[in-house]
Amino acid sequence: MLVEDLGAAAAAASDTKSASDQLAHVTTDLTREFEGLRQSVAGFLGDIRGGGIRVGVLHALSGTMAGSERPLQDLLVMMIEQVNREGGLLGRPLEAAIVNPRSDWPLYGTLARKLLTEEKAAVLFGCWTSISRKEVLPVVEELGGLLLYPVQYEGEEQSPNIFYTGATPNQQALPAVDYLMSPEGGGFRRFYLIGTDYVYPQITNKILQGYLRSKGIGGADVALSFTPFGHADWAAQVAAIRRFAAAGRAAVISTVNGDANVYFYRELARQGVSATVTPVMAFSVGENEAASLGAGLLDGHLVAWNYLMSVEAPENRRFIAAWRNHTGDARAVTDDPMEATWIGFHLWCAAVRKAGTTDPKAVSAAMAGSRIMGPGGVEVMMDPENHHLHKPLAIGRITSDGGIATVLRSSHLLPPTPYSPYLTA
Repeated sequence: MLVEDLGAAAAAASDTKSASDQLAHVTTDLTREFEGLRQSVAGFLGDIRGGGIRVGVLHALSGTMAGSERPLQDLLVMMIEQVNREGGLLGRPLEAAIVNPRSDWPLYGTLARKLLTEEKAAVLFGCWTSISRKEVLPVVEELGGLLLYPVQYEGEEQSPNIFYTGATPNQQALPAVDYLMSPEGGGFRRFYLIGTDYVYPQITNKILQGYLRSKGIGGADVALSFTPFGHADWAAQVAAIRRFAAAGRAAVISTVNGDANVYFYRELARQGVSATVTPVMAFSVGENEAASLGAGLLDGHLVAWNYLMSVEAPENRRFIAAWRNHTGDARAVTDDPMEATWIGFHLWCAAVRKAGTTDPKAVSAAMAGSRIMGPGGVEVMMDPENHHLHKPLAIGRITSDGGIATVLRSSHLLPPTPYSPYLTA
């Protein structure tokens, strides 16, 4: 009888312990759920107090690059407003955090840090020149931020914290030279390389020199010259171009950036450098720059990009119409860095939706390898390994009214090659 009583007591104690363990387990689960709910509510309320998802806009609104960069800032505002009209992102509004680096290169890095630390920006869109991007690069890598960079550049860079939606040299500069050497492009065999004195023109022109040597062109058939940002007195440089071109079959490759282009093309016209004899192929003059230079000044000269406003596609017509509606200007133009900004912004939005968060690491993983139909009417792809865009080439000729007519467009995507085999020491 005693043994039975002891057994019953032990069983009752075991049941009590099991019930106690279950209660502790349930309590732990409830505590975790409550903590998760508390954090979600706190995060939601924090988002409301903070104005939703902050989008850092890092483009110059003054200084030598303002004419090129300001349209990109305006475009980002347009797209942010559109997303908010459609209900926001992850159910939260987007809020533009706009700063003005004033074309002052170190200030891009300083303001990038401010946007990420003080403004709590989930992403940065910005920069034009490579020198400004290189100020931002160590900041986003240190702080774990994300930069979408929309302009063609020299390559020789790859970062997990930057997505490059502009062209590498093999997607713009080298095919442009191929075009000039072709019968359709004029069959040129002598090239005057001129650019602004900073990293993009310096490295791009080294790559071009190596590429031309691989085609048997070098020595006296290639000339090289650099000028400072904002350079205004081009008389000597244009006179040198005329002397070089006098030997015949010569074209100019321009990596001149910013408002110096105004003075460069004015001097070309003043000294009678004709596009029919000595065309300039520019890598940093788009529709916005051509329109600001005035009708007739650039007539017949060439540009190389990956998008041109004159491309015929329904996506492009919608892009142009939306931009003109936003600006209220029926003559407003679009250009390649604007299309690259559009692509980068929409790739980022899609990646945020896919990841379900604005966390840069999760968004970066979601964006790699993604595809999107761009305003140019071509589905482009973000390379899953090097974070550069696969995109087509477009060659344009500037018309007498300041527009740019498409004269060549590749039928396939050019894969990006960030590190050029033609770069020599």
